[in-house]
Amino acid sequence: MDPASTEQAGTASTQLAALAEAASLAGTITLGELLAAMGRTSIAFAILILSLPALTPIPGPFGMFFGTCLAFVSLQIMAGNRSIWLPDILARRRLSAGTVELVVRHTAPLVKRVETILRRDRMRPLTGRTAETLLGIPVFLLAVAVALPIPFGNVLPVAALVVIAMGLMERDGLATLFGIVLAAVALSTTGGLIYGTAAAFGWAAG
Repeated sequence: MDPASTEQAGTASTQLAALAEAASLAGTITLGELLAAMGRTSIAFAILILSLPALTPIPGPFGMFFGTCLAFVSLQIMAGNRSIWLPDILARRRLSAGTVELVVRHTAPLVKRVETILRRDRMRPLTGRTAETLLGIPVFLLAVAVALPIPFGNVLPVAALVVIAMGLMERDGLATLFGIVLAAVALSTTGGLIYGTAAAFGWAAG
C-alpha cells in the first residue's frame, strides 16, 4: 500500500485492511479471533465488523448470524463490559480468507465515505464511557433488525451501526449523534416493513 494512502486512511479502514491481511495469511479466521482485543477501539470495531457482512452478497443467513452476534455484543455494552465475549458456538465459527476479503472490499466504499465526515474528538463527551453504555440500547434494536429476514431491510440498520461504530472509533460525538438519528429512521422503516408484510399476509390469508 502507498505510504501516502496509509497516512490518509482512517482508523476503520486501517483495521479492516489489517484484518483482511491477517485472514489471508492464516487462510481462515474464527469469529473469536476476529474480535480479538484491538486497543481502545475494540468494542466499536466489534460493532463495525459484525454489521458489515450483512451488506455483503454472501450465500447463507449471514444477516441472522451476525445480527445474533451483535445482540450479544450490545448486551455486554449495556452492562458496561470493556471486552467482548461470545458463546463458543459463535466464537468458533470460521470465516475463510476469501469471505473476509470480500466483506472488506465490498464495504470499503461505505466505510471510506463515512470517514470523510469524521472529525476526531468532536463533541467527545458523546463518545465517553457513559454514552457508550447507553448506545448499547439502539445497537441491540438495530441488531434485531439486521437479524430479521426482510429483503433489503437491513441496509439502513447496518448504515446506522457503521456510523455509530466509526463515530466511537474516532471519538466523534457528532457522528455518533447522527448515527442515533439514522438508527431511529432505520427502526421506523423496519417497523413499517414488518407491518406491511404482516398486513399483506393477512390480506392473502383472509
